[in-house]
Amino acid sequence: MNEWFDDFKTAVAFLTRLPMPHPDGAIPANFVRAHRMFPVVGALIGAVVGLLCLGLRSVGVPDLAAAALALGASAIMTGALHEDGLADVADGFGGGRNLESKLEIMRDSRLGTYGAMILLVSFAAKLSALAAVPDGYVIPSLIAAHALGRGILPAMSLNLPYARKDGLARNAGQPDAATAAIAGGLALLIALLSLSWSNGFYAAAMAGLSGLGIAWLALRQVGGQTGDVLGGAEQVAETAILVLLAARLAQP
Repeated sequence: MNEWFDDFKTAVAFLTRLPMPHPDGAIPANFVRAHRMFPVVGALIGAVVGLLCLGLRSVGVPDLAAAALALGASAIMTGALHEDGLADVADGFGGGRNLESKLEIMRDSRLGTYGAMILLVSFAAKLSALAAVPDGYVIPSLIAAHALGRGILPAMSLNLPYARKDGLARNAGQPDAATAAIAGGLALLIALLSLSWSNGFYAAAMAGLSGLGIAWLALRQVGGQTGDVLGGAEQVAETAILVLLAARLAQP
């Protein structure tokens, strides 16, 4: 139990800006094992964002405004970790002419045209989807989307080769098959407990397809994974799941 709690604290420290003590400038010894707790931390993030969105709706804030403020709070809570990865992937894949230039652009902290556009599209899609979800499904939908979006990352990290000889993904290390299976199983369980069985399975399938799509694209573009690729995959899966659930749950 102590190991599970240590993994939870490490996952919180990595995935959020919450004040969680961990070694400065070093990767915790249990970081790879802590991948199994990614969907649990994701579910908690989704629950907080959902409570905020629902609370704003309850005091008369329009659905679109409530969704925008909740998504903004989500970015603050996570330090826009995955959004940054999505933007870097778009800039690198879209603006680079060869492998070296793609990786160089992805490492550049400046935001380019492709990155700005993909962030705009992603935010607009999540905003409109969340605003369309009925009150009773806001929190369950966000819990499932955030859990599944992070639940696919260990499997991607396990199966994709590294695109660089250095970098966050390589330095962090790859989880083993058991860790990836636990993370995927927890993410699926959270989705099924949050949603109906059919919607939970559809959401899980969407997460899997999103992960496979980003993995295929990353292999073609840069030959494998980077930290940005994993972050971008989380955002694509999260957005796709929210759009799917909005289409299935929105009232006519």
